[in-house]
Amino acid sequence: MNLAAGVQFVSFGILAVMLLGAALGVVLIENIVYSAFLLGGVFVSIAGLYLLLNADFVAAAQLLIYVGAVNVLILFAIMLVNKRQAFVPFPTAWIRKALTAVVSAGLFALLSTMILVTPWSLSNAQPVANSIVLIGEHFFSDFLLPFELASVLLLMAMVGAIILARREYLPEQTLSQDRQTVLTLPERPKELVSAGEASQNIQ
Repeated sequence: MNLAAGVQFVSFGILAVMLLGAALGVVLIENIVYSAFLLGGVFVSIAGLYLLLNADFVAAAQLLIYVGAVNVLILFAIMLVNKRQAFVPFPTAWIRKALTAVVSAGLFALLSTMILVTPWSLSNAQPVANSIVLIGEHFFSDFLLPFELASVLLLMAMVGAIILARREYLPEQTLSQDRQTVLTLPERPKELVSAGEASQNIQ
């Protein structure tokens, strides 16, 4: 973006603080719904960083795909799961937290070392005037087959999500305790009605 150096520095600082705060909230907050919403904040912050790098198409794809599709899908999956029992922490949960902290500290040290050792240099190349047009030309010429395969795959996933969402569940008061099993969702069996029976019922 054609912004002054001070504006770019302040914008980068704000986006970086938002990104780090939202990322910490994702891993530290126990409420999974709040974590999913904060994950959307992480994606929005990354899209802002892409805008500062003149990557307008990547920023738009970040918002449309990650925020508008992946994050919404995560929230949909969380709300679809019928959680009836309160979460009970395991006695040895501190071991996993300690291992997670060690792995995270190692990754942070590795990335910090890479940032300090890499000889960064500013590029004098002029950015593309309209990257969206250039990427669109590549999509419909050089990468036409992968683009169409990805669209078919997304269509299949959307149809599967619609089929899962349209399942009919039995009322909760009619379910007996002995028939409920763990990790199962009871459904009402769908009856097949022929055209002749349907016309008789209408009459």
